[in-house]
Amino acid sequence: MFDLKVIHSVLQQLEDERGIPKEKMLEAIELALATAYKKEYGKKGQIVRAVFDNNSGKVEFYQVKIVVDESKVIMEDEEDEQDIANMAEENIRVRFNPEHHILLADAKKIKKGAAIDDEIVFPLEEKGDYGRIAAQTAKQVIIQKIREAEKTSVLSEYGQKEGEIVSGTVQRIERGAIFVDMGRAVGMIGYEEQIPSERYKQGERIRAYLYAVEETPKGIVLKLSRSHPKFLAKLFEIEAPEIAQGTVEVKAIAREAGARSKIAVHSTDSHIDPIGSLVGQRGVRVSTVMSELAGEKIDIIQWNEDPATFIQESLSPAKIIKIDLNNDEKRAIVHVSEDQQSLAIGKGGQNVRLAAKLTGWKIDIQSTPVAEVTETKEE
Repeated sequence: MFDLKVIHSVLQQLEDERGIPKEKMLEAIELALATAYKKEYGKKGQIVRAVFDNNSGKVEFYQVKIVVDESKVIMEDEEDEQDIANMAEENIRVRFNPEHHILLADAKKIKKGAAIDDEIVFPLEEKGDYGRIAAQTAKQVIIQKIREAEKTSVLSEYGQKEGEIVSGTVQRIERGAIFVDMGRAVGMIGYEEQIPSERYKQGERIRAYLYAVEETPKGIVLKLSRSHPKFLAKLFEIEAPEIAQGTVEVKAIAREAGARSKIAVHSTDSHIDPIGSLVGQRGVRVSTVMSELAGEKIDIIQWNEDPATFIQESLSPAKIIKIDLNNDEKRAIVHVSEDQQSLAIGKGGQNVRLAAKLTGWKIDIQSTPVAEVTETKEE
């Protein structure tokens, strides 16, 4: 009935290329064969199992009966229908089905140590025309099981990569979304997850941050992003061993993808400069990250637990005169000289906007006339 060479070849290929274990596929084959047999020859309530010998190609079928006690089932000779209905509703007893159940007394005649809920197995006769019927039914069930097993395998593989940077090839661009061929699954970079200035063509290699693995009716979809703040953090983790080792921590990130970002870092080792770790010798580390992000400007800032100091650092390169904090409203009024106001606010308000995102404080910039600044310095 089966071409063993073909079966062995297919099982090996599925294991090598799709990561589906042979054992899983053999279970699927046996389930398919049992389903096909029961559909054509089985009776209501019957439990059919198939055992497929992968070496000989022989298939044996068995009927399984569950051992029950008379006190747990409703026998056919019980005539009080109302009592039967009441007992069934309360789930005290179930109707006895000779195709599904076997009484304990009878089971002990076959198997000496039989107990309630045990399974008693009976061989089923071979059917001459079974091969033709099985071919279609078994094929459908096997295909379904392959899909299920592959889905589980893909979920497991990419579930472990969630929160990491992955790479693939641009498959197509559809309605603003970039679809990426990841090998065993398809990744999608939505319009809002892209860097606005970037343009990709079919076949190009692309790297992105895997932020979610979703199961859909069409298969596994990997949600990717190039605009996510954590993409920036992960890129620095690749370039700076200090981050990977844990001696330098990324405390906060504020990002406007493709334009400008601010990243606050802190060192757990007083001998290591956190900003220098990210900048690298002659700026090579930060330059590599900027190149990956279409030239995005990156401000690397020293994190500080003191809000006033942290806010001052976040507004760099602007020079601050003083900061008034309202802790209840988490609002900061930042005083700068007139010539520093535009620098503190930034083009289109970008600098103060990113500083507010980075620190979590609402920031108001107020300019102070030059005369007042001079007086403050003299005092």
